[in-house]
Amino acid sequence: MKGKLRLSDFDFSLPEGLIAKHPLPERDASRLLHVTDDGLLDRTVSGLAKWVQAGDLWVINNTRVIPARLLGQKNTGGKVEILLLEPLGNDHQWLAWGKSNKPLKTGDIIHIADDFDVQVLEKRARELVVKLLADNVPKAIQTHGHMPLPPYITRPDEAEDKTRYQTVFARHDGAVAAPTAGLHLTVALMDAMRKSGANFVEVTLHVGAGTFQPIQAESISEHQMHEESYHIHQQAADAINNAKSQGRRIVAVGTTSLRCLESSILYGNVIAGAGRSRLFIYPGYDFQVVDALLTNFHLPRSTLLMLVSAFAGMARIREVYAHAMAKNYRFFSYGDAMFCERLKIL
Repeated sequence: MKGKLRLSDFDFSLPEGLIAKHPLPERDASRLLHVTDDGLLDRTVSGLAKWVQAGDLWVINNTRVIPARLLGQKNTGGKVEILLLEPLGNDHQWLAWGKSNKPLKTGDIIHIADDFDVQVLEKRARELVVKLLADNVPKAIQTHGHMPLPPYITRPDEAEDKTRYQTVFARHDGAVAAPTAGLHLTVALMDAMRKSGANFVEVTLHVGAGTFQPIQAESISEHQMHEESYHIHQQAADAINNAKSQGRRIVAVGTTSLRCLESSILYGNVIAGAGRSRLFIYPGYDFQVVDALLTNFHLPRSTLLMLVSAFAGMARIREVYAHAMAKNYRFFSYGDAMFCERLKIL
């Protein structure tokens, strides 16, 4: 099945008006499409505590989005946008993308603020290696950086994005895109879910900007997935493995949590530690850990849509997305959510 899939199999037409450009006033006010074996139920995120299963283990991604979008100019006055992708671990050097009217050159200095510059050290095929120049680089990023909103949100970032494009449980800096399913959860809702018998465990996968990059290959099997770093603490791994051995339901909050868990499997168990994932999940993938998934509605022709199609079944997801569009659900990062259990292959 895998080798026969085409990019066009994951295409659909979405009205512009269904793309959420701003978050709702309340995180848990989003609508939630509950995908069951018996059909589709229109619910709200705020009601999650009423139908979680006792013993559920919900896995959340505690990565924190950094204001990775730097806007500046060259000495010539030309405007430049730098998107920080990942620290390279030495002397404030970062892997980055750059956008300017004229191609950036090795040695270029981009002025972000009076006390903050970016120097281009190296040009690679698609990325730059840059050095951040400031007395206090982390503070300079926080002060002068902009939240890296997805490319389909064309407005400038606003004050609310500092908090709303961030989960309430974010704690480890490193993501340049939000784990968007987690944006719906509030402290009060999670407490209510615990009272209903669910538990939470945290993992970390630093979401990369590659999640928004379009797939170039028409044959799905030829696509090269972007790489992201992750970390799972021993306590989290033990909790997940215990739940799995006891037959309790493991629920991934978002595709990033799911990819983190599925990337860490060895001999049937989740292995603690740090790693890097290039796992590309599309229909035909054999899931090892996750039983249910809370996720947003994703872009056409995207790796995320392919993942949920693998999880729930292509025909089922087509039905889900058609229903969501007919009912005017809000799509993408600031949009509504769906909850479904893994497609059982007989």
